[in-house]
Amino acid sequence: MEGDPITALCTPALVVDVDIVRRNSQRMLERCQSLGVQLRPHMKTHKTIECADIMTGGSRRCIVVSTLAEASFYAENGFDDILYAYSVPFDKVERCAVLSQTLSLFQVLLDHCDALEQLKKRPLRNGHKWHVWLKLDCGNGRAGVLHSEPGALTLAKAISEAEGVELTGVYAHCGNTYHCRGVEQIQHVAQETTTLVLHFMGKLKALGINCKSSIGSTPSCSHPIKDMAQLSEVHPGNYAFYDVQQSVIGSCSLDDVAVRVLTRVIGHCPHRNQLLIDCGWTGLSLDGAGKLPTGYAMIEGHPDLKLLSMTQEHGRVEPISGTLDYSKYPLGSLLRLIPYHSCATAMMHPVYHVHSSGRLVGKWMPTRGW
Repeated sequence: MEGDPITALCTPALVVDVDIVRRNSQRMLERCQSLGVQLRPHMKTHKTIECADIMTGGSRRCIVVSTLAEASFYAENGFDDILYAYSVPFDKVERCAVLSQTLSLFQVLLDHCDALEQLKKRPLRNGHKWHVWLKLDCGNGRAGVLHSEPGALTLAKAISEAEGVELTGVYAHCGNTYHCRGVEQIQHVAQETTTLVLHFMGKLKALGINCKSSIGSTPSCSHPIKDMAQLSEVHPGNYAFYDVQQSVIGSCSLDDVAVRVLTRVIGHCPHRNQLLIDCGWTGLSLDGAGKLPTGYAMIEGHPDLKLLSMTQEHGRVEPISGTLDYSKYPLGSLLRLIPYHSCATAMMHPVYHVHSSGRLVGKWMPTRGW
C-alpha cells in the first residue's frame, strides 16, 4: 500500500526510485536544451506512461518505441509524434498504416529497398504520407545500411522520390558506445558517429534533399560532444533508470541507478558456503554473465557478496572470498540487487513498485508484447 516501506513488499520485486528518475530525466532535458537539439526519448527500457511523462516533460510528444505494442499503448494514451525505430517488419506494415492514419505523426524506419516497396504497395488514405527515417549503420554493426555504401545514398534518394512517402530523417544508433570504458572513449565514438552522419547529411543536401538527423545511445547523450549540436535530435532511453552496465561504461555513477530488485534470503547452505535467495532468472536478467566480480548483479551494501548463479526461481549467493557469517543474513532478511541491465530486468516484471525515500508512492504498469 502507498506509504508503506518498500521492505513490506513480497519478493522478488522491482522497485523504482521516482526521485532519481526525475533527476536523471531533468538532466538529460537540460543537456539537450543546452545543445539546442530535440530530445526524443526512447521508451524501450520502462514502457510505462508515468515514466514517459517524466521523460517528455509532460508533453506526451516526440518519443521513440521499439515495438508496435509500445506504439499502440502510447497512442491510446494520448501520445503523438511517435517513431517506431525498428526496421519495418513486413508482417506489421498494416499495423503501421493504421497508426500512420490515426496519429498526426507516426514514423517508421527502414534500411532496405524491399521495405520501401512494401510501403509503396500500401498507400495511406486521406492524404497521409508514410514518414520514413533511413537507418544508417555508422559502426554499431546491427541494423542499418552502411554509411559508406553507395546504396545508402541511392536508398535515401529513392525514399525522397517515392509517391506517398516522405524522407523524414536519417537515424543512427551509436550502440558501440556500450563497449567503451570512460568518458574519453564514449566521446570518441560519439564524435565518430556524429561526423559520419553529418557527412552523409552533406551528401544528401548536395542532391537537394533536406531532412532531420538523429543519433543516440545513453552513453553518448550522457556525455555529449559539441558537434552533436549540429544534429536535429538525439534518442537515448536507458538513462531514466540507468544500471550497473552504464556505471561500468562511465555514463553514470551508481547513485544514478534508479532501480533495484528486492529479494529475500530463503536458505542457508553451509556445506556450499552459500545463501539461497528467492530471485532467479525470472526476476533478474542473465545479461551480464561473467562481466562483474559480483556475478549477475551488485548486492547493495554487500560488495563482498557474489550472485553466483540463478535458476528459474532461485539464486545462489556466496562470498567473493572467505566464509559466510550466517548471523548477518538470517532467513527472511532482505537484499537489494542492482541490475546489470535494467532494460532486460524490467522486462521480467509486470509491475514496478515506485517509491520516494523508501516509501511506496504507487505502481507503474508497463506494456508488454510486440
